[in-house]
Amino acid sequence: MSLHRTLIDSKIVNQESLVQKISDWKKSNLRIVFTNGCFDLLHKGHVDYLAKAADLGDVLVVGLNSDASVSRLKGKNRPIQNQDSRAAIMASLECVSAVCIFNEETPENLIQKAKPDVLVKGGDYTIETIVGADFVLSRGGMVETIPFLEGFSTSAIETKILHSKK
Repeated sequence: MSLHRTLIDSKIVNQESLVQKISDWKKSNLRIVFTNGCFDLLHKGHVDYLAKAADLGDVLVVGLNSDASVSRLKGKNRPIQNQDSRAAIMASLECVSAVCIFNEETPENLIQKAKPDVLVKGGDYTIETIVGADFVLSRGGMVETIPFLEGFSTSAIETKILHSKK
């Protein structure tokens, strides 16, 4: 296996391994940033968002919705790419330190295990609507929103693909 592929694979962790990684990072006084999402078709908007999220700390942890979770949230035709593909793509990004798949509809349990210093979501959320915000704030952490890059969304890409076949 290639060196780069090994590095990518090492970033994809289960919840227990994530807790250990975070413990090690915190012992090194690193600031943990957490975000989550489906990240079904990676696009420029995602890359911009993830880079800005990573800039808020030292390590960026991405909670990735499982296939079943994406289907429940987005409908029966989603995800377009399976969770293994989406995790590998996320982990290949230099700004992402770890990817952890979760099966629930929200990342609440994962956030409570990760205990991030900073919780980040997109600009379509408010602090009051971000799952896990109360927990992070109660521990002295920060909750941030990052505005979306206009004109980029997975749904728009999906629509464009579907209409191009007609």
